[in-house]
Amino acid sequence: MKEHSAIRAGDPPSLAERIRQEMESFTPSEKRAAHLLLSHYPFAGLDTVAEFASRAGISAPSALRFVTRLGFSGFPDFQKHLREELEAQLLSPLAKAAPTDKTQGDSPLASFADAVIGNLSATVENIAPAEFEAVVALLSDPRRSIHFTGGRFTGALARYAESHLRIVRSQVDFIEGQPALWRDRVIEIGKKDVIVAFDIRRYQEDVTALCETAAKQGATVVLLTDPWLSPIARVARHVLPAHIVVPSNWDSSAGMLLLTEALVAAVTKRLWETAKPRMEAVERLRSGAP
Repeated sequence: MKEHSAIRAGDPPSLAERIRQEMESFTPSEKRAAHLLLSHYPFAGLDTVAEFASRAGISAPSALRFVTRLGFSGFPDFQKHLREELEAQLLSPLAKAAPTDKTQGDSPLASFADAVIGNLSATVENIAPAEFEAVVALLSDPRRSIHFTGGRFTGALARYAESHLRIVRSQVDFIEGQPALWRDRVIEIGKKDVIVAFDIRRYQEDVTALCETAAKQGATVVLLTDPWLSPIARVARHVLPAHIVVPSNWDSSAGMLLLTEALVAAVTKRLWETAKPRMEAVERLRSGAP
């Protein structure tokens, strides 16, 4: 298995992405191990073999076969990879490598664009079409209320998605991630609600708390995140990870924007019979027509 401390633009899927992609091909014991690992990723895999196997309800040899199935030589190799991913999760802009002269001679715009294009391709390649379609179906269900939320930077993407979808369907809104602003909103959220959360490293605890509270009340959580998976993945029904690494101290949101616009396009297409009259009504208001 390729070893690296952080996913680079255009790299293969993260371990969490691979597990989600391959889940249906796993044996029952492998699925139990996979579900445990993803439920507390990556920390669940940092226990001893015996502890991991016990929590998953499988034997120690089954746990070892699971990590071998994933391409690791053994449990130490598996845990080394998880620790590297954990380090990548926690990187702040200052903790990342300082800008270097490696691309000296290349156009900064061109080298950055190459990385973004690699991220877009990797994002599309590593998402199961069935998972994407399931999210489209949820967002297109007129019986459900859709609530978007996000963090300090990802909140802008959540608002972008909300601004589009509220034109093509009803019962769409945005919930601020700060607890003081969502506690009085979440009391009304239940089984017919969908929370669409945007969250990338360094993951925001307040957004996680919102999603966990909503999930306890029966809401369906959809997560758009990075390859290492926000803690919200523990309660999310559907997860759409985007690749975010570029030659910068800042992560790129281009992959998440791609997913957002693809979802908006697919939902608009699916709801066209009812979306078209809404859009026409909006245009009449914009033009001042009666």
